[in-house]
Amino acid sequence: MRSVSLDVALGLETANPAQTGGLGQADPGSELGIGHSSVLLQFMEYSLIQSVGFHWQIIALYKHDAQFNFDKCTAETALRKSMRAWRSQNDCMKIGVPKEIKVHEYRVGLVPAAVRELVAAGHEVLVERGAGSGVGFDDAAYEAVGARIAADARAVFAAADLVVKVKEPQLVECAMLRPGQVLFTYLHLAADRPQAEALMRSGAHAIAYETVTARDGSLPLLTPMSEVAGRMSVQVGATLLHKSAGGRGMLLGGVPGVAPAKVVILGGGVSGTAAAEIACGMRADVTVIDKSLPRLRELDGLFGGRLKTVFSTAASIETAVASADLLIGAVLVPGAAAPRLVTRAMIKAMRPGAVVVDIAIDQGGCIETSRPTTHADPTYVEEGVVHYCVTNMPGAVAQTSTLALNNATLPYVRALANDGFEVACGKDPGLAAGLNVSQGRIVHSAVAEALGLSSR
Repeated sequence: MRSVSLDVALGLETANPAQTGGLGQADPGSELGIGHSSVLLQFMEYSLIQSVGFHWQIIALYKHDAQFNFDKCTAETALRKSMRAWRSQNDCMKIGVPKEIKVHEYRVGLVPAAVRELVAAGHEVLVERGAGSGVGFDDAAYEAVGARIAADARAVFAAADLVVKVKEPQLVECAMLRPGQVLFTYLHLAADRPQAEALMRSGAHAIAYETVTARDGSLPLLTPMSEVAGRMSVQVGATLLHKSAGGRGMLLGGVPGVAPAKVVILGGGVSGTAAAEIACGMRADVTVIDKSLPRLRELDGLFGGRLKTVFSTAASIETAVASADLLIGAVLVPGAAAPRLVTRAMIKAMRPGAVVVDIAIDQGGCIETSRPTTHADPTYVEEGVVHYCVTNMPGAVAQTSTLALNNATLPYVRALANDGFEVACGKDPGLAAGLNVSQGRIVHSAVAEALGLSSR
C-alpha cells in the first residue's frame, strides 16, 4: 500500500457537489477508486463516512493530533485510527456473550458469523472463553472476526450493555445483571417465578425470544427452536418405544403385516406440524388435535390425508390419548403457562410402555404428570408411561439449533445494538412485545397473569 495524504485516503477535502446532491459529501467511488483499491475496500468495510458533519469531525481530530504525521501515514493507518476515534466518541454498543451453564446446554448466543456483522457495524463483542466450543467454534474463531475473549461470565456481564444468551439466566447469572442492562434470550417466565423475581430485582430490561412478534402475529424467534423440538420429539419418542428404553418394544413405522405405532400430537402449530412431518415420514399412524378448525383444514390439505385431524375437546383428547403409543404435547400460549390438557387419569389409561414427550414443558407442560427433566437424566416412568420432559430439548442438537437460532435473532441483535434499547423497541412493536421485565416490573400481561403479578 502506497503512502497517501489524509485528504486522499479519506476522501474528505475534495467533495464533488454535483455528484453528491449538493451536500458536500465526497464520492468514495471517484475519490478512492483510482489507484487505491485497498483504500476503497477498507473504506467500504468500516463505513466511516456516515454524515456530512462526520468528515470535518475526523479532520479536526487529526489536525489537533501532534503525533500524527500527515505526510508519512498510510491509508490503512488513517482509516484504522479514524475508526478508533469514531468508536470512542460515539459510544458503540458493548455486546456480551456468556457461556451457557444449564445442564448439557451447548448452544451459544452468537456465532462468529454474527459477531463479524456486529463488529463491522462498529460494536464491541465480548465472548466468554469457551462459549462456542460445544458447537464447534473455538475462541480463535471469535478473535478472528474481531471479538474479545473474557476469562469468565462475571467479566462479560460487567462490561456488556447488551447480553445475548440462549437459555433463561440461572439465578447466579441474574445476580450479575444491573439496572439498565439489556438481556436478550429465552426466558419462559410463566413457569419460573424465582427467575422472574430475580430479574425484577436486577433492574435490567429482559427481552424474551419467545414473545417477540412478527407483523403477521407469528413468533419468529421461537419458530426455529419449535421446528427443532418438533422434529426431535418423534426421534426421541421412536427411540423410547424400544424395549431397552422402557417402551412397548414397537417400531414406529411398523412393517408389512404389522401395524405402525399410533402417534397423537396435541397442537397443530409450528412444533406440532414439524412433529407430524417426521412421524408421517416414518410411516406412523398420526393424529393431530387442535382447537382451530381453519388450522386443521390447512393441515389436512398440507398432508394430503396422510394424517387424521381431530377437533380438540376433553372427550376427543381422552379417546385419542388412551390409544396412543406416543403422545406429543405441542401446545403453546405465548408468554403464558401451557394449559393442562391431559389429566393423570388419561395417562393411567394408556398402555404400559407408551411414551410421552412434552415439548411444552418449558412453559409448565400440558400434561398433568409432566415434570421438568434434563439431558443428563431425561426420562422417568409415571403410571407405567415413559415421560421425556427436557426443558431445553434443542440443546441436544446444539449445532443445528445454534445456527438456526442465530439466523433468526441477528436482525434483532443488530437493531438493539445500532439503535439502542428504547429506539429499537419504539421502531418495532414486535420487538417491544418481547419485553417481559423492565426496571423491576413485569411488563408482559400474559407473563404477569401467569405469575399472579401486576404488569403495571
